[in-house]
Amino acid sequence: MDVVDDDLLTPPGPATLEQLRRRALSVVASLPPEVLELGDLFAAAGHELALVGGPVRDAFLGRSSNDLDFTTSATPDETLTLLARWGDAHWDIGKEFGTIGARRFARLDRSDVVVEVTTYRSDEYDPESRKPVVTFGDTLDGDLSRRDFTVNAMALRLPQLELVDIHGGLEDLASGVLRTPIAPELSFDDDPLRMMRAARFAAQLGMTVEPATYAAMTAMADRLTIVSAERVRAELDKLLVAPHPRRGLEVLMDTGLAAHVLPELVTMRDTVDEHGRHKDVYQHTLTVLEQAIDLETGPDGAVPGPDLVLRLAALLHDCGKPATRRFEPDGSVSFHHHEVVGAKLTTKRLRALRYDKETIQQVARLVELHLRFHGYGDGAWTDSAVRRYVTDAGPLLERLHRLTRADCTTRNKRKASRLRAAYDDLEQRIATLAEAEEIAAIRPALDGSQIMATLGVRPGPLVGRAYKHLLELRMDRGPMSEDEGREALLAWWAEQPEAAEA
Repeated sequence: MDVVDDDLLTPPGPATLEQLRRRALSVVASLPPEVLELGDLFAAAGHELALVGGPVRDAFLGRSSNDLDFTTSATPDETLTLLARWGDAHWDIGKEFGTIGARRFARLDRSDVVVEVTTYRSDEYDPESRKPVVTFGDTLDGDLSRRDFTVNAMALRLPQLELVDIHGGLEDLASGVLRTPIAPELSFDDDPLRMMRAARFAAQLGMTVEPATYAAMTAMADRLTIVSAERVRAELDKLLVAPHPRRGLEVLMDTGLAAHVLPELVTMRDTVDEHGRHKDVYQHTLTVLEQAIDLETGPDGAVPGPDLVLRLAALLHDCGKPATRRFEPDGSVSFHHHEVVGAKLTTKRLRALRYDKETIQQVARLVELHLRFHGYGDGAWTDSAVRRYVTDAGPLLERLHRLTRADCTTRNKRKASRLRAAYDDLEQRIATLAEAEEIAAIRPALDGSQIMATLGVRPGPLVGRAYKHLLELRMDRGPMSEDEGREALLAWWAEQPEAAEA
C-alpha cells in the first residue's frame, strides 16, 4: 500500500524570522504565473483569494509545494464559474465542502498547475456525529482562526502577495512550536482529528506541542472516538511514513490518544515487568521501528522507503506478547506463540482502522513470520527449511529480512554480532539456492492439469491434495523433472483410498 503525503517533510532546523522570510521570498518568486493570473481573475470579479495553509508554511521552510490550496470569499458556484474560465479542466467533487478544483495544462516545459479553491469556512462536529458539519464564513481572518495550528494558519493574499499572519504562525514556526490559533479546547471540540494532526506534525516537522495544547489533548482524548476510523487511519499513515514517527507515537501515548488508535501499544507499556525479567516491550518496539526504517532503501532498492507495511509490522510485531506472557517456575518469562496471537491481534486492529485487505494480510503475515528465523543459528537448517522460509514469505521476503534484522535490540555486542552473522549466512544461502533453483518461484513438478491427466481424475479436492504433496516433495528434494514428478505422484496415489475405488 502506497501512502503519498504532500506534507512529508524533513524536520526543519532552527531558523530566525529573517531566515524564514528570505526562504519564503525565493519560493514565492517561483510561483507559476498562472497563480498570479488566478488572483487577478478573482479580484476582477470582486472576490478575495489567498494561498493558505501548507503551501505558505512550506514557503517559509524554503520548500515549494505541489499542493496549491486557496481560500476565497466567493461561493462554490462563483468559484466554479471562475475556475472554468481559468483552467483547461475543473471538477466539483468537493463542492459540498466548498472546494472546487481545476487544472491548467502545462505550457512549454513547465508542469501542469493544479489548484483547489475553498470558500471561507469552519468545520464543526455535532457531539454525536462522526462527520464534520461544514459552515461557510465571510472573512479570511475567520477562516484562519479555524485552522488546526498557527503554522498552518498563515495566508498569502493574491494578487498583491500580502502575508496574513494574525496568530503568530511565523514565530511559532521559527520556534518549532505547535499551537492552536484559538483556545485548544475549542479547536479540538470543533474537530477532534486535530489532536491526531498534532502528533503527525511532531513526527513530520519535529515540532513540540506547547503545554496548553498538550494538556487539552490529554483531557479531550476520548473526543477522538467520534471521528471516523478512515480519517484516523489517514493521519496515522502520515505519522508513520514521516521522518521521525517515534516522536508522533510518543505524543499519542503520552496524551492518551493511543488508547483509541493503537491500544496494543498501551498494553505493551502497561505490562512492563518491574522486576526486569524481560525487556520493556513498548520501548523495544519503538527501537525496532527506528531500526527497520534505517534498513529501508532508496527508490531503486528492494524496500523503498517510507514503507508503510514494514513500519506497521515493526510497530505491531510484538503486540501478542502481553497476552502470552508467562512467569515460569525458574524465574524466566516466556511468550510462547506470541507471533501467532500477534498476527490475529494485528488483523483485528487494522480492520478496525479500515485498512485495505492487502495491507492487513501483508502486515499480519510479517508479524506471524518474524520469529521464524530464531533457531537458525542454533543448528544448520536443511535446504528444505530454507526453501520453506522463502516460500512462506513470498513477496514479503525483503521486508521480512529487514523486520528480522531490526528485531535485534540486545545490548550484548557478542550476541548481536552472532545474530547478524547468522542472518547474513541465511541470506547467502537463499541467494545461492535462488540462483540454482529459482527458489522464489517454487512449484511442484506437475501442475493441476498434468495431475488430472496422470491420475485420470476430474477437478476437485483430490487434485489439491496431490498438488500439495508434490509441493512438499519439491521443498524437501529440490527440483524434480516431470518424469520424477509422475513417478512420485503415482506412488502417492497408490496409498490413497480413492485409488482402490477408481
